[in-house]
Amino acid sequence: MTWRFFAIFSAACFAFVAGPVDATQTDAAEKTRPNILFAFADDWGRHASAYAKTDGPGGLNDVVQTPNFDRLAGRGVLFRNAYVNAPSCTPCRSSLLSGQYFWRTGRGAILRGAVWDSKIPTFPLLLNDAGYHIGKTFKVWSPGIPADAPYGGRKYSYQQAGGRFNGFSQTVTKMAATGKSIDDAKGVLFDEVRGNFKNFLKKRDADQPFCYWFGPTNVHRKWIKGSGKKLWNIDPDSLKGKMPPFLPDVPVVREDMADYFGEVAAFDEALGVLLTELKEAGELDNTLIVVSGDHGAPGFPHGKCNLYDFGTGVPLAIAGPGVVGGRVVDDFVNLPDLAPTFLETGAVDIPAVMTARSIWPTLKSDKEGLADPKRTYVLTGRERHVEIARAGHLPYPQRAIRTANYQLVINFRPDRYPLGDPYRLDGDNPPTTREVTENTRTTLPDEDAGPTKAWLVDHRNDPKWKRYFDHAYGKRPREELFDMRKDPHQMSNVAADPAYAKVAAELREQLMSELKRTGDPRLIDNGKYFENPPLAGPVPADAQRPRRKPAPPKK
Repeated sequence: MTWRFFAIFSAACFAFVAGPVDATQTDAAEKTRPNILFAFADDWGRHASAYAKTDGPGGLNDVVQTPNFDRLAGRGVLFRNAYVNAPSCTPCRSSLLSGQYFWRTGRGAILRGAVWDSKIPTFPLLLNDAGYHIGKTFKVWSPGIPADAPYGGRKYSYQQAGGRFNGFSQTVTKMAATGKSIDDAKGVLFDEVRGNFKNFLKKRDADQPFCYWFGPTNVHRKWIKGSGKKLWNIDPDSLKGKMPPFLPDVPVVREDMADYFGEVAAFDEALGVLLTELKEAGELDNTLIVVSGDHGAPGFPHGKCNLYDFGTGVPLAIAGPGVVGGRVVDDFVNLPDLAPTFLETGAVDIPAVMTARSIWPTLKSDKEGLADPKRTYVLTGRERHVEIARAGHLPYPQRAIRTANYQLVINFRPDRYPLGDPYRLDGDNPPTTREVTENTRTTLPDEDAGPTKAWLVDHRNDPKWKRYFDHAYGKRPREELFDMRKDPHQMSNVAADPAYAKVAAELREQLMSELKRTGDPRLIDNGKYFENPPLAGPVPADAQRPRRKPAPPKK
């Protein structure tokens, strides 16, 4: 099926939500500032069934189920080259909210120990100042201090209808154990999603434009083992032969991936609920709808906390007034670009401090492929996620540039382990398999816990599988260069190959020039800013959440 046919087919299917758009509706939309709906899933990498149609069969996207995302993409624009600025939730969100590279957000550039600088302008608060009714449900910016500060904290939170959706497979499984059908149990959680959104809409003034952030965390671990098949009929065996070369194609890993895709399916169905509510409220035709995720899959090699595409590539679909739909574009987009895009949508001046660029020129274009000839690369990076075991709580600093044909990664501290010290596994007190499966910070802490990591740990000395473990957790050279045309999964580093010397030099110059232009502290005094407290070392007191006081005893 060609994408053009798919787009037409999807637009027709989407009519059950959107309905026909007549000239009167279009004129009305032009006279009012559009609403904004931003659906942003925790840990959702570039996994959507729409991409199976654009990338061709044979990969993981053959199996994932995202019909609502697909219909939205068919109605609007599907981006094939969308990337986070950092594959760690807090710095990713710091960059997105501020419209700046994460290294420009002070202590927002890290996860553990993050503290928000209130002097940094953010798109939600700027929209609020300009008259928008803003609100959020679930996660926006955490675990930093103060929680969700770039969105105004709890002041704009709408979660009164319930928050059990964040533990989707856990809650549905528990309900099913008491005799409730799986469909009925799902319905309870989707009713909470609906209720939270309705409560938000009720609070706005008449004709006031709104900006709503839907940020569930269900796609983040932990999910219930076997839930992908039980709740969504995603057969792990359907992934056989489709696993990327950095993941062992074995039953445990296939089931783990199927369960992950089950949570993606739940998010997608919640998206469908929001779209239906928009239509019933008469707001769909005047709402810019943006759907994406904050980085790649948790607990899988190459995913979360890695600068490979599996860690930094994310889905992105945008539809709404002013968007020329039915297109797939290859423009490179960094998620911080959404901040100036949202401000331009709301006719709000974009602060000069924002380094990101609005993507409205691409959205208004009628071109497919490379719609904006200036969008040919993105920058990604990483500093501290949690604590690196036995390394004094030091960061693993990386920066990278990704183009259509190449990726260059600079690992500024190649003497450190990228995800934690794997030698601890063979020490005097090694962690148990259960600890590796369930406790994120037990070992290899910068990769979330889960069955895939546990399986790799258990098989780390098996000659058949050792290369997978070493590839994921071993030390990396100062530079990694990948030829994406020959090596789309970034498995073969050609940085030392003389045939690529010119390419490496050009990309290195381009990357370093942009880092210098934007004032990256990593390039100053050998990274002193990031290498010392409060950016490194134990989490300081001002970044620790106060413990809840125990409830008084019942009389």
